[in-house]
Amino acid sequence: MHPKDHFSTVSRLYASSRPRYPRSLFEWLARIAPSHERAWDCACGNGQATVDLASFFSHVVGTDLSTEQLRETAPHPRIEYRAALAESCGLPAACFDLVTVAQALHWFDCECFYAEARRVLRPGGVLAVWCYGTCTIADPRIDLAFRNFYHGDLAGFWHPERKLVESGYRTLSFPQPELEVPNFPMELEWNLEELLGYVRSWSATVQYVRTRGSDPVPGLRQTLLQSWGDASARHKLQWPLRVRAAAMP
Repeated sequence: MHPKDHFSTVSRLYASSRPRYPRSLFEWLARIAPSHERAWDCACGNGQATVDLASFFSHVVGTDLSTEQLRETAPHPRIEYRAALAESCGLPAACFDLVTVAQALHWFDCECFYAEARRVLRPGGVLAVWCYGTCTIADPRIDLAFRNFYHGDLAGFWHPERKLVESGYRTLSFPQPELEVPNFPMELEWNLEELLGYVRSWSATVQYVRTRGSDPVPGLRQTLLQSWGDASARHKLQWPLRVRAAAMP
């Protein structure tokens, strides 16, 4: 695997367990793009954002370095998936109205990627990147136990790049001038097993299992059950979605 490929081993779980982005985000991206002909979703994983982009753009190219992730994508008449690096995608120059990166910019060589985005974008085309940090669970008892797991049990297993996500990408350089971005609420209601599937898809959980040879999630399940009640009960979760965007000259 590529050194930055942390999700091939959980690609099927990633496809089924990661939260989807609000439709309002993609409506906004369609409004600010110069036209709706072509979009490139870089580091698309198994297409969570790619599929939503296809509702607004005639042709969407989704690329990812993980062929395992790409195998979990569903065929779509407007989407072309291909394996490629973010910094050297092999796509034609000056052909795209929009380039997006969802929850992946922290794994890139940013300056090289920005140069690649400028190359493939048409004049006035938009680069938009976003990430979401740790979710908040409405029940404060569950939320506290969840955060203790995140900061305690998994401490030392998060890759250094995770700090960039926790900062909302604000510490990363970005092409200027940036566009003013609205707030996009990102909320879901999940039962306990849905939440645990999400935890199993984390890079830190993968690293924990690889290093320790054991799975930390069953212990988390027992802890959460003390406050969750019936495991089928649904609780509200909210993620802090942070978006940065710029129009390229």
